[in-house]
Amino acid sequence: MKKIVTFGELMLRLAPEGYYRFVQAESYGATFGGGEANVAVSLANYGMDAAFVTKLPTHDIGQAAVNSLRRYGVDTSKITRGGDRVGIYYLEKGASQRPSKVIYDRAGSAIATATAADFDWDAIFEGVDWFHFTGITPALGDNVADICVQALKAAKARGITVSCDLNYRKKLWTKQKAGEVMGELCKYVDVCIANEEDASDVFGICAANTDVTKGEVNHEGYKDVAKQLADRFGFKYVAITLRSSISANDNDWAAMLYDGKEYYFSKKYRMHIVDRVGGGDSFGAGLIYSLLSDYDAQSTIEFAVAASCLKHSIEGDFNMVTVDEVQKLAGGDGSGRVQR
Repeated sequence: MKKIVTFGELMLRLAPEGYYRFVQAESYGATFGGGEANVAVSLANYGMDAAFVTKLPTHDIGQAAVNSLRRYGVDTSKITRGGDRVGIYYLEKGASQRPSKVIYDRAGSAIATATAADFDWDAIFEGVDWFHFTGITPALGDNVADICVQALKAAKARGITVSCDLNYRKKLWTKQKAGEVMGELCKYVDVCIANEEDASDVFGICAANTDVTKGEVNHEGYKDVAKQLADRFGFKYVAITLRSSISANDNDWAAMLYDGKEYYFSKKYRMHIVDRVGGGDSFGAGLIYSLLSDYDAQSTIEFAVAASCLKHSIEGDFNMVTVDEVQKLAGGDGSGRVQR
């Protein structure tokens, strides 16, 4: 069985019930989530050997965070324990033309204050085939960016395939800082994952005839974006999700995969959204699963997009679907009829 390691921050997610705004809410639901952890959960649900690496406190909230991964079969044995707090993010779900809103309370979290001595990458990568991280993790601080560099060097020394979701977050760092740091990290990356804005935000590579604020995404323009990324960093694959936002509740969803020679576009889904947080992570996990399972390029992008489409129908960060469910949707069964 293929072994995958993901590295990042696992946060406590606090969200008002339904579509209540922060200023209305009198209670908050508590779950856990975070980019790379979400990927690990998806892969574990697909039957793969997935481990998540982070640093979490030894107190009860830290243990609850660990338990949230264990219940889905994620290997938590490589998590370092220590530090004082679990990072928090607050989520207000948008509706109609009102966008969703995220507020971070993650400064000083255990992983944000971690040091290189907290992680033995040679031991962590023993027998591992794939390593995944996102641009969110190095944005937590220069110390965490340095840890990412050490992890990437150790991964490449072992011949491990590396994937990165650019995942630019303007609340964590500037575009200039992101470009500088990610420009160095991407030298070690084999598979680059991005959304319709990331390449522009991080590297200034823009798609022609696209305005994401108006919901106008020119799919053909992303061929050039993918090629520029691959030519600059030598990526083996570039995958770009293509989201056209009609409203907070309704999006068109598709993606493109570039293998250095050919461009492969998925079918497009019209989604009515229950919860979009973790949508990109579920796409990344679907891509990793497909590539490790030796799917051809077209089947790979179809599986990844279908997996992510289903995630948008599920509450919480984690994508609670099976391979069979994804394959049925990718194969054309998207009616949503009751399964009896």
